[in-house]
Amino acid sequence: MEIHNTIEDLVLVQVGEICDVIEKEQGNEICTCSQCRMDTACYVLNRIAPRYIISNRGVARVEQEAIEHQQKIADIASLIYEGIRRVNHNQRPNFQHSVPNREIVKNHNTPMFNIPTIVGRLFNGINFAPVADVTVELCRNGDLVQMKDANWQNPYNLIPNTMGTFTFWPISIPAEKINTHKIFEYSVTVEASGFEILHHFFKVPAVSELQTVDTFSLGRTFKLPDLYLFPLGGEEYEDVVE
Repeated sequence: MEIHNTIEDLVLVQVGEICDVIEKEQGNEICTCSQCRMDTACYVLNRIAPRYIISNRGVARVEQEAIEHQQKIADIASLIYEGIRRVNHNQRPNFQHSVPNREIVKNHNTPMFNIPTIVGRLFNGINFAPVADVTVELCRNGDLVQMKDANWQNPYNLIPNTMGTFTFWPISIPAEKINTHKIFEYSVTVEASGFEILHHFFKVPAVSELQTVDTFSLGRTFKLPDLYLFPLGGEEYEDVVE
């Protein structure tokens, strides 16, 4: 059994129940789409202490605590309503909020190559400062790679407070059978005013699994070497990694 945060389960269940009630009572006045529900859950989970377990005894103990500590549930509910208000006031612009809330259809019992999240950092090659206000594109076979969901953008827009870090989570790729090893070739491209175009080519190994992985994990991360932009004036800079 893996380490598990039971508070996350409690919050997700309550968010679902409260949003279902809001849908019935208020219709479309408040958005309760799947994205707004997840944003609300994140808002709540960032404001309460986690509760981790690693055994069946831990599950039993938490179940008893949930019965004895109804105040915790009331506090969570209060945070959920607060989160719903805040999320609706500042909805994500890259998500189609008109889509009714439903569970995302997942590929169960279908062999898939689950590509890990790709993480890199971009710096100015002259002063080594993190680069901001530029876009980073992830491509495969010359085309932009589709991301796992709308929360992961491609192209990725670098902003100052991320200190040059960019991330991608490519969509899973169908496989013929499980336990098949394959190498996937990708490229990162950056075009910034006053700098040479940066192309970074790299290969990501993957092993086909029985189904799509839709849960983010730091254990499934492919880290790129630090990348650098150089001012115009020389040959186009290309960085190739085998």
